[in-house]
Amino acid sequence: MSDTVREPVTTARPELIRPRVPENDWDDWRWHMRRRITNVDKARQWINLSADEEEAIAGVAGKYRWSVTPYYASLMDPDDPACPVRQQAVPALGELMEFPGAEVDPVGDTYYRKTNRVVHKYPDRVIMLITEACPVYCRHCTRKFHTTDVDGTYFRDDEGGSFEEDLRYIADHPEIRDVLLTGGDPLSYQDGKLEEIIAGLRAIPSVEIIRIGSRFPVLLPQRITEELCSMLARYHPVWLNTHFNHPKEITPEAAAAVDRLLRHGIPVGNQTVLLRGINDDVAVMRTLMTELLRIRVRPYYLYHCDNVTGVSHFMTTVEKGWEIMDGLQGHITGFGVPQYVLTTRIGKIPIARPSFTPTPDGLLLRNYRGQEMVVGGDAQPITESDTR
Repeated sequence: MSDTVREPVTTARPELIRPRVPENDWDDWRWHMRRRITNVDKARQWINLSADEEEAIAGVAGKYRWSVTPYYASLMDPDDPACPVRQQAVPALGELMEFPGAEVDPVGDTYYRKTNRVVHKYPDRVIMLITEACPVYCRHCTRKFHTTDVDGTYFRDDEGGSFEEDLRYIADHPEIRDVLLTGGDPLSYQDGKLEEIIAGLRAIPSVEIIRIGSRFPVLLPQRITEELCSMLARYHPVWLNTHFNHPKEITPEAAAAVDRLLRHGIPVGNQTVLLRGINDDVAVMRTLMTELLRIRVRPYYLYHCDNVTGVSHFMTTVEKGWEIMDGLQGHITGFGVPQYVLTTRIGKIPIARPSFTPTPDGLLLRNYRGQEMVVGGDAQPITESDTR
């Protein structure tokens, strides 16, 4: 056993002395889960809490859960409440404000729920909400009512109940070829429990693809062990989508976790949420996307932040999203540009600004530099009427 002591890098004031953690403990994801930060006293070991943060922590008590892994806390600027990592994890007063139109389930998970866990919204795919638990309760979570609200849940019955009904529903609907495990974070479960669920899905002939939605590569990359990856590889094709929101989250540990997944044949995609004060900046978003490509993570979606109760203070305008997308398209390689979408009860709707306008003379096209040209009718597809 190594007796090396890990001392997280800090620029804190002298009175803040962060914990000294033995390397073998730091590399153990279970150690981090057991020692999550859940109160002011523990938080003060990692950051200098502002008066507003302390007020918010007191205000969410009994309303919203909060917890932060030591790993994720080590990425926080100890003196800056505006730190993009800190804002995602530490309660804020905005969570207690009321915003017009805010809902606890704006995307309709409970509306489309067919069993305790299965949400069937699209023709050939479903999600399974397998847990409410997360290593860090992200303050911007779309399913905040399910994961973070102390009295809330999207489950019809208890989380610990049998999966038999859920698996039977999927088996009875052979049009379902793609199953996304989400929650909460599915990797909160131990490998054995997770394998039971995945094996049950793989036993259904019509299920072709199993996907896992997890923020562990970001919040606690130590969870992505060789043992976990080897288990997942037994049930291919398995995909994993994760959720980096800021370049500060792309660390050597995160890169190593992604590498382990890729070496076991598990493709990794990324879904970013556009968040006010965190990544609503062209330079930040451009750096995030190029850094993701560097560690071989494919940008997938850029979500417009949903108007979720307790989350609305993170929302930007759609115009800000267009500005971000205009700053990506053409400026970085095409497969590094995510699709900008708004999630609604009727599905994920692409909302990127069109780069063309129909005119009587053809299509008026606009490139990433703002240059324009008209492509005439000869660029249009031949219709049936044209051949008569």
